[in-house]
Amino acid sequence: MSLRTRLAGSLAVAAVSVGLLAGCGESEKVDDAAVSAAGEGKTAYPLTVENCGTTQTFEKAPARVVSLDQGSTEILLSLGLGDRIVGTASWTDPIRDNLADANAKVPRLSDNAPSYESVIGTNPDFVTASFGRHFKKEGGVATRDRFAEPGIPTYLSPTDCEDGRSINGGGTRTRPLTIDSLYQEITELAAVFDVPDRGAALVDELTSRTAAATEKIKHDGRSIAFWFADTKTPYFAGGFSSAQLIASTVGTRNVFADVADDWPATTWTAVVERNPQVLVLGDLARNRFPGDKLADKKEFLAADPVTKVMPAVAGQKYVALHGAEMNPSIRTVDGIEKLADWLAQNPA
Repeated sequence: MSLRTRLAGSLAVAAVSVGLLAGCGESEKVDDAAVSAAGEGKTAYPLTVENCGTTQTFEKAPARVVSLDQGSTEILLSLGLGDRIVGTASWTDPIRDNLADANAKVPRLSDNAPSYESVIGTNPDFVTASFGRHFKKEGGVATRDRFAEPGIPTYLSPTDCEDGRSINGGGTRTRPLTIDSLYQEITELAAVFDVPDRGAALVDELTSRTAAATEKIKHDGRSIAFWFADTKTPYFAGGFSSAQLIASTVGTRNVFADVADDWPATTWTAVVERNPQVLVLGDLARNRFPGDKLADKKEFLAADPVTKVMPAVAGQKYVALHGAEMNPSIRTVDGIEKLADWLAQNPA
């Protein structure tokens, strides 16, 4: 699918084009036009954004935004927009250290999904989300159509969109996730808020950090598995996930790369049979399911008769990543850095 941001107005306005980025099998570099928006670091309004099957129009930069996920909140804070966030929700981990001061001033509507009434009560003029489950009629905050009724535009991260469908909102990913879909999100949000230069700087920072991390290890080649949560039917990263993106970026081999899914539920027998040399363990701040906490994961692996015989368990070949670092977000780059550092310090 081609997702495009168009800067409407005069014919002289440059178009923002970030085509074929959201979860596509092939990726393209974000156009310079997408970074500079209307030229000279400004956005030309009205701004029209084609976003996951919807068209959203902005007459001016939003002044009161509600971010429904940690991932989108951290992007907005990284763009220096903390003073425009009137509500945030759905947190899995502590805030990134460099964003803690700005985040302390942001009202938290809920640690999990907020109610529609609490969101509307902040009088927002824009609502963003990392995951499409928030825009579902059943079990979500509200549909995008419902937000549109009072004239509130919405935005869903391109990392959760494929062919106009939300993956987390009920769709199925059919292509591997690419880092470009994250860069698209940063670039588009920066254009919406009239800070395109900040978006370009953030993309450059993330790109440079990724390059520096991978330079340490070149091609590692070890087999690896990413365990997010659950001890009974564990969720491990498949070949279309953000964790697969981390694995391939640092040159490791995800043992579940052949599974055409994000985070499929599997069995411990299957994990043992695939015998990863390294286990990446989700260190989740939440405590909703058995095995969410890092300590619980380690205790289970050492005690379970099936898993304790694995060489990776016996040798404690563990890398701990926050949940946010295994989800598609700016924290994905943190995950790349942490895994690269561990591999460099623990050679095969």
